[in-house]
Amino acid sequence: MREGIEIRRARPGEEEVLTALVLRSKASNGYDEAFMAACVAELTIPAEAISDGEVFVAGDETPLGMYRLIAKGELGHVEDMFVDPQAKRSGVGRALWAHMEARARAFGCFRLGLDADPFAVAFYQAMGMKIVGESPSGSIPGRMLPRMEKVL
Repeated sequence: MREGIEIRRARPGEEEVLTALVLRSKASNGYDEAFMAACVAELTIPAEAISDGEVFVAGDETPLGMYRLIAKGELGHVEDMFVDPQAKRSGVGRALWAHMEARARAFGCFRLGLDADPFAVAFYQAMGMKIVGESPSGSIPGRMLPRMEKVL
């Protein structure tokens, strides 16, 4: 893992820079412009998510990655988990994941769940997630995504 990766709460006003990071990360998987245009609304980081306090960022001034956790009872839902394409394979994703798991446990979650981009399945499996089914895409009608979960 990369040394010295700072993880902090997202700051008010960072929604645009974080949304841009998310879109760069998603596009780096080779999706075309039409696909990306269909995903913009779903991938936009809302200001309310930041003000609610469960959006975390790797990197101080320049965000290298981010996650958003929604904790409800024993299940924590990973709403967003993205790493800037230039920071992939540098330990940023693993650092974010470890931080997110600790947050989920602090909330009393016993399980984590997420709907994975097919290109991210290998990363999530390396983090201990298992495919448990499918979920419909929130952006592309008829597209199914791997549903993954992990017992903490």
